[in-house]
Amino acid sequence: MRIILLGAPGSGKGTQAQMLVEKYQIPQISTGDLLRAAVSSGTELGKKAKSVMDAGQLVSDDIVLGMIKERLAENDAKNGFILDGFPRNQTQAIALDELLSELNWPLESAILINVNKEDIVERIVGRRTCADCKQVYNTFTSPPATEDVCDKCGGELTHRADDNEETIRKRLDVYEEQTAPLIEYFTKQNKLHSVEGSGDIKEIFGAVCRILK
Repeated sequence: MRIILLGAPGSGKGTQAQMLVEKYQIPQISTGDLLRAAVSSGTELGKKAKSVMDAGQLVSDDIVLGMIKERLAENDAKNGFILDGFPRNQTQAIALDELLSELNWPLESAILINVNKEDIVERIVGRRTCADCKQVYNTFTSPPATEDVCDKCGGELTHRADDNEETIRKRLDVYEEQTAPLIEYFTKQNKLHSVEGSGDIKEIFGAVCRILK
């Protein structure tokens, strides 16, 4: 099983990826996690990435693809993988296809978690996370019994500074610009599947699993 999860920030693709990892025992490969791990461990690619980031520049696709190739060589990826956060644009999608073709591991599906923009804004603006146990709440849809207090452990609920409406809308605009071409790209390959991302998390997961059968 070799899949990509697509979706806007706040669409819930991270949650679905974690559930897929548990069910199918294949790794979730996040480029952000790969970069942090490579920099922390001081690998050759990590050193290159660090010098680029220290200069305030974006890490090149070549470096990211190199990290993905190294990650796919690990034993836990032999039965498949879930790519989360890459590709972000059509150029990266083409480069990824070339890499997977070299490995003889062609991509099987690209699953789009589709959520209305206004629903995403509400999700993220209302998001609160327990500082202690990391339980997540939403002031609109799943508030705690006591404001700013975690139901599970009594810890303080925090709100990320960048979880504000202006920042979120800018991020969504960037997503729309970059991802629209990806939807068309994978549709032409007959690999795109779309799942409605609003509603019960388990029902959404069920829809994703039906695609993968």
